[in-house]
Amino acid sequence: MIYSVDVEITAPVKPTEVTDRVADAIGNLFPEAETESHPGELLARTHSMEHFSERLHEQAILEAARGAFFSNREGETFSFDLKKQAAFEGRVNFAVGDGSELGDLHVRVTVEEPDIEAFIDHIAPPTEGGRPIE
Repeated sequence: MIYSVDVEITAPVKPTEVTDRVADAIGNLFPEAETESHPGELLARTHSMEHFSERLHEQAILEAARGAFFSNREGETFSFDLKKQAAFEGRVNFAVGDGSELGDLHVRVTVEEPDIEAFIDHIAPPTEGGRPIE
């Protein structure tokens, strides 16, 4: 199956932060992303979430990911926020509630093909007893 998705990651860069470290946080979870710098913000775009999906599997947080994806769904788009510090360390940590002091990574995914449910099932399959259902 070929998936056609547009992934946009935005991250605030506070005056106390090093821009390259914020870029590294994005790159650690989305290594294929092309990042551009704007005043006070980084914007990255990619068409792949394979590496991110591998992290979800490794950390065994597929159900948490599915919850985050489906709860912030609008049409064929879903979005979620990630903690910057965890991303810098190569870990996925979904941000919930009030944003962190330094701001979070905001990820917006628009699915073109095949459809949003199939894509979410691909990157974060449903589980049973903590294991992906084949």
